[in-house]
Amino acid sequence: MMKNELGIGEAAKTLFALANNGAEAEPRKARRQLAGATSMKTKSLLARSGVYLCASVTLGILLFMLGYILAKGIPYLEPSLFALEYTSENCSVTPALVNTLLMTILALLIACPLGIGSAIYLAEYSKKKNRFVRIVRLTTETLTGIPSIIYGLFGMLLFVGFLHWGYSILAGSCTVAIMILPVIMRTTEEALYSVPDSLREGSYGLGAGKLRTVFRIVLPGAIPGILGGIILAIGRVVGETAALIYTSGTVAQIPGGLFESGRTLAVHMYVLSSEGLHTGQAFATSVVLLLMVSGINLLAGIAARKIGK
Repeated sequence: MMKNELGIGEAAKTLFALANNGAEAEPRKARRQLAGATSMKTKSLLARSGVYLCASVTLGILLFMLGYILAKGIPYLEPSLFALEYTSENCSVTPALVNTLLMTILALLIACPLGIGSAIYLAEYSKKKNRFVRIVRLTTETLTGIPSIIYGLFGMLLFVGFLHWGYSILAGSCTVAIMILPVIMRTTEEALYSVPDSLREGSYGLGAGKLRTVFRIVLPGAIPGILGGIILAIGRVVGETAALIYTSGTVAQIPGGLFESGRTLAVHMYVLSSEGLHTGQAFATSVVLLLMVSGINLLAGIAARKIGK
């Protein structure tokens, strides 16, 4: 009888100890969860603060640059700066502005059909694991990373020398068209991939063919992304200097034809600043360049919103 009572007592003690351990384990688990949640909140707060700090620094640098350029260039924005002819006394930006617009339009007329057409083939018609497609994508990415001075030397050897075009607007336009072709091609391809497959399947289900689906369904949905790539291409054309010095030349006059030399706004600004005689006019040219790029971006954004509707 005593043995049974001792066994029952030991069992009761064991159960009581297990209950106490379980009761103590729950608060420890809760404390660990609370500590983990606090640690996650701290890490999230630090990460958010770091992101805000980086964004603020980037915005501050941009505002400082814009403020510095505007403060230096606005005082030199005089009516004489926009005269039709460039002289040694008057560093007019009008010839460079006309050359920039002309070269940008020509480069886009060459690069946009090739880039958009190639992207449509890669995204809509080619097989996903085709070796030719992989080679084209690798080549496009390689061309994107080539320095502009290499394009300038290539354009000088091919267009200026081999084809005997000389330093001309056409040679510069073809050179920058080759430069912006990978940008337009890659952004268009990504924009086409962003269109949901359900739209394509719905079009096929209604009896539309491949060509009609691409041009009536896929391309309109990808227009904002395509315009984004074109804006990037325009920015590169407008801001290019090294490649154009070797191909289009530095003549500060409005060309009478495509085979005549002419400088763009970026080249004009580079020449003025390197001479050191008209630094104020160089800053004024940069202000004009900023206004031009901002206007193009604004018009492209408005066009993208209207087309999207």
